[in-house]
Amino acid sequence: MTLHLHDTLSGGKRPFEPLVPDHVTLYVCGPTVYNRIHIGNGRAAVVFDLLYRVLRARYPKVTYARNFTDIDDKIMAAATREGVPIDELTERYAQAYDDDVAALGTLPPDLKPRATGHLPEMIAMIERLVAKGHAYAAEGHVLFAVESDPAYGRLSKRSIEDMIAGARVEVAPYKRHPADFVLWKPSTPEQPGWDSPWGRGRPGWHIECSAMIEKLLGRVIDIHGGGRDLTFPHHENELAQSSCAHGGAELARYWLHNGMLTMAGEKMSKSLGNIVTVQDLAARHDGEVLRYALLAAHYRSPLVWSEDLIEQARKSLLRFYQLLEAAGDPGADDVPVPGALQAALDDDLNTPEAFAVLHRLADELKQARGDDARDRAGALRAGANLLGLLERPAAVFLAEDAARRAAASALAPDAIDTLVKEREAARKARDFARADAIREELLAGGVEVKDGADGPSWSYR
Repeated sequence: MTLHLHDTLSGGKRPFEPLVPDHVTLYVCGPTVYNRIHIGNGRAAVVFDLLYRVLRARYPKVTYARNFTDIDDKIMAAATREGVPIDELTERYAQAYDDDVAALGTLPPDLKPRATGHLPEMIAMIERLVAKGHAYAAEGHVLFAVESDPAYGRLSKRSIEDMIAGARVEVAPYKRHPADFVLWKPSTPEQPGWDSPWGRGRPGWHIECSAMIEKLLGRVIDIHGGGRDLTFPHHENELAQSSCAHGGAELARYWLHNGMLTMAGEKMSKSLGNIVTVQDLAARHDGEVLRYALLAAHYRSPLVWSEDLIEQARKSLLRFYQLLEAAGDPGADDVPVPGALQAALDDDLNTPEAFAVLHRLADELKQARGDDARDRAGALRAGANLLGLLERPAAVFLAEDAARRAAASALAPDAIDTLVKEREAARKARDFARADAIREELLAGGVEVKDGADGPSWSYR
């Protein structure tokens, strides 16, 4: 089977072939570290973690880099508000980011470069662009001349005029063209800055990634990823400056972009004030449940975030773990990934189909017995493991889930036992109205009652 990925630049799915047959290079734009991330940011981390896992299962070597932007106007403003040094602020939120995405089950990247660690490379690339006539200095700034690149706009599929009309473009008298973007900007005495041929200053946002990619992964990489909102201007500008600095060579052979996460019909964003942080969600929900929810829709599609989505994810995982426990919870060592699930992920990371395969495997496991049940349980776990799921012993997940449900319930176990006994007595007395009322009271308290041949049993929902 061949892995196919949707490439934003070409506009369609293409068979994936790395530049070097046994070594894949992957770069994903990471966070600007000035506060906690929201679950929409978490989606990108989980999507590209899945891609990383799929690639590692197929190729001998994968080098995955995800950067931290640790110099930015928003960072400076946040440091001023909090009254702390910039490096203290960025260190705190870089660690918080690592903690948050780890809670979502992501593997650490191979490389986590920081912008402030690569100033010489940025300055060298800017000098190269100036020497080639693709950039110019003006009033302490250095700007990329978009008209010097005839292919500018090829990634976002927009003309320069459309970009100006549809974006917030800074109009400045020192710009030769309104769409020219900053590679270097001057710093005031109180702002962080570095010496350069154009005076003391700091880099623009876009040049950071281009310079770090060249330094760490090479001039041309296999895959560049990020959220769809980065296609323009960030990735468009990265592509332009890297290509122009390298004699027309494309920066990345495949560009992948995940869709946005929405809440109540609007894109989740800090500017709209409708964010839910990963930290807050992880305090209330299991991280594996959140990961499942984030992968529920195809990565290129929008994802509508809601408590219902989270609960659906929890119930799916609960069912899988219960079936694994009933089958003796065998491991997945040396068990091949089911072919149907591998085919789904090879088709541009089709997680909805992959989840459908997991549920079919669960249906088969439910009917299986003995060695057949253990084999099917191993296949279920092996397939889920490729998705970064079902990686804990079943007993651990089930105990932790029960504890979370108990903590969220308004009813203590003793009170629940009493109500269940009252309900059973009411049923025997054929007082079904009272029995139904007790059931509703239990449901309202987060408790589900099931009637079986051996009498009623209850569990936290």
